[in-house]
Amino acid sequence: MTLSGKTAVITGSNSGIGLGVAEALAAAGADVVLNSFTDRPEDHALAADLAARHGVKARYIAADMADGAACRDLIAQAGACDILVNNAGIQHVAAIENFPTAMWDRIIAINLSSAFHTTAAALLGMKAKGWGRVINIASAHGLTASPFKSAYIAAKHGVVGLSKTTALEVAGLGITANAICPGYVLTPLVEAQIPDQMQVHGMDRDTVIREVMLLRQPSRQFATVEQIGGTAVYLCSPAADQVTGTTISVDGGWTAL
Repeated sequence: MTLSGKTAVITGSNSGIGLGVAEALAAAGADVVLNSFTDRPEDHALAADLAARHGVKARYIAADMADGAACRDLIAQAGACDILVNNAGIQHVAAIENFPTAMWDRIIAINLSSAFHTTAAALLGMKAKGWGRVINIASAHGLTASPFKSAYIAAKHGVVGLSKTTALEVAGLGITANAICPGYVLTPLVEAQIPDQMQVHGMDRDTVIREVMLLRQPSRQFATVEQIGGTAVYLCSPAADQVTGTTISVDGGWTAL
């Protein structure tokens, strides 16, 4: 399958899952637009590297996904958006009664409202072409819950609902909308947490991963960014033309419990 001639915009994509999805889509032939809130030489270098290795067009556009106008402007600056991957997200852990109001607002803005703004901006162009893919990176926490993550879980549940509503509004127009729901994925951010967890629990690396970090993931294995990227490529394929308004869990069995 080739995505040649398609342009993919991936929010929050200068590392981790977002960069993995961008890599997979570029490898499938799509031109890609990377994004985060920073504007460093290394951000632009990531795009140049993707372009060189995969023979596609790639560029980096800085935009703060906490700002609705900036979200919409990202789509405008991209010039085309056949594939929209809403991946930007942040996390904060605290009991509800102690959860900082400003952090609640920021998590909802970045994790949920940004997807609304980018989708609203991208759909017009998709409708004009008669083809489009909206892929929202939700979470196992879009389908279940854990304590002390109220804003993140509320936002990810909202992302799942937004995906379903989007799918219904564009059904029959050649556009699909779905949510990928990863469990724990081994990203640089997660990797950096492992030494601290080893120290806190007095365990070696393998034990702390299996018995603490992946306690709710029955496979006891991290998902990989390549697996999330491959799922995104599948959703862009003809095989997924009638896959819309649903969730695909990549969570090692977490939500089967």
